[in-house]
Amino acid sequence: MQKYYNGHISKTDRSLIKHQNPCVIWMTGLSGAGKSSIANELEIALHQRSLHTYILDGDSIRQGLNKDLNYQDHERQENIRRISELSKLMLDAGLIVITACISPFQKDRDEARNRIPHDEFIEVFVDTPIALCEQRDPKGLYQKARAGHIKNFTGISSPYEPPKTPEIHLKAYDKTPHQAAQEIIEYLVKTERLFIGLTQVKV
Repeated sequence: MQKYYNGHISKTDRSLIKHQNPCVIWMTGLSGAGKSSIANELEIALHQRSLHTYILDGDSIRQGLNKDLNYQDHERQENIRRISELSKLMLDAGLIVITACISPFQKDRDEARNRIPHDEFIEVFVDTPIALCEQRDPKGLYQKARAGHIKNFTGISSPYEPPKTPEIHLKAYDKTPHQAAQEIIEYLVKTERLFIGLTQVKV
């Protein structure tokens, strides 16, 4: 069995000094569903509560760490594997990690979940109908995919498998990003996922 480096400072030590429970908030949904906008609002809300966070945005990751990957199924799988491994390292640092990536396949999301302690992985399904995603189409990707200029585009020429049992099923089509973020905050407070040693937390 492969051995990993274990330092003298533990995840618990790093979490206690931040007064927070680290977790991975894994946001999944179609392109244009609102994941990045909601993630930004969520990070603002958590930062206002003096919590230590970091967003792993799918587009940003593909510009750097995963720029060698395209969109074939096996490359999508590797993309999610790398993001989940990076999330695990940031979790060990005691951070609240917010991922915003399409992550279209159930198997890959399950494997991501299995890499994280079960009580520290929170899957958020940003459920926005594809018709609305296409209407928004902030990057013009759906239009290009419909015209055949983008291959293996999720929802058009490649499938999206909705989560079966997400911790949060966020029906984002009738909410602003701020409202959607508040719904996630309410869940985190209700399930006591945020602060260590504090029971009274203002939502």
